[in-house]
Amino acid sequence: MKFVVLRRRAAQIRSFDLPGHWVLGICATVLVVLLSLSFLAGFSVSERSSGETTSLFAQLTATDQSEIDELRARLQERIDAMSARVGQLNAHIIRLDALGMRLAEMANVDSHEFDFSMAPSAGGPESSSTMPVQAPELAALIDDFEMRLVQRDAQLNMLEQIILQRELREQILPDGRPVERGFMSSGFGNRQDPVSGEFSFHRGVDFAGNTGDHVIAVGAGVVTFAGYRPDYGYVVDVTHGNGYVTRYAHNSEVLVRQGETVSRGQRLAIMGSTGRSTGPHVHFEVLRNGAPVNPLSYLGG
Repeated sequence: MKFVVLRRRAAQIRSFDLPGHWVLGICATVLVVLLSLSFLAGFSVSERSSGETTSLFAQLTATDQSEIDELRARLQERIDAMSARVGQLNAHIIRLDALGMRLAEMANVDSHEFDFSMAPSAGGPESSSTMPVQAPELAALIDDFEMRLVQRDAQLNMLEQIILQRELREQILPDGRPVERGFMSSGFGNRQDPVSGEFSFHRGVDFAGNTGDHVIAVGAGVVTFAGYRPDYGYVVDVTHGNGYVTRYAHNSEVLVRQGETVSRGQRLAIMGSTGRSTGPHVHFEVLRNGAPVNPLSYLGG
């Protein structure tokens, strides 16, 4: 193959011939060089892109791991709080059980009805709805403790009502002496009237004492009369409920008003000798459904 070389400065033209196989060899060499350069350039770009991808993946992985660690820490905090709550509920149940057992003994109720050592029998249809929970074991414990607390609360409320009703009955039932000091000078039933001397029925009992001594209520109730009656003098009637009324007569002074609520042992009047009386004393009656009954059954100790 013939080649022509033009030299602009010297204004000369030179030509030379190269064999055909040389030309092919030079072209092949140039082609190999170009392909090598292209491959190296592509490998460099690929390597740079792969490095950037790897770096981005590492950053994303680190971020996800941090979020996972944070969620795990929060979950552990909640589990710890639930565990502490379970301990508090269990201690509360133990205290309620001990209190319930003491109250049941004090109230002298059926030990089977108020047995605080075991859960009461229960039942009912299975619910079709369920709720997903986390930390199932702790959640089940808390649910069980809450159910036991509800049961204990219902038992204690019922026990409280029994005790309150019993205490109320004990408070309103006439029991005790209507004087702080003195002695019984006349009994219930037929006797010789101290004023007329005739044989008559005495509706109550008399307690002799001194003028100025206090007359007290033998039970809780409401004052339904406080004033003067010719035969009784200054008298106080207290209604206790269940048909019971107690009467305190011949006082020199009344200390309560009609409609006032009084408690057992409260001072109602000052002992005197008003009405049909021969000396300072209190005439004490107990009426049941309007009829007088023997107060000796209610005087107690």
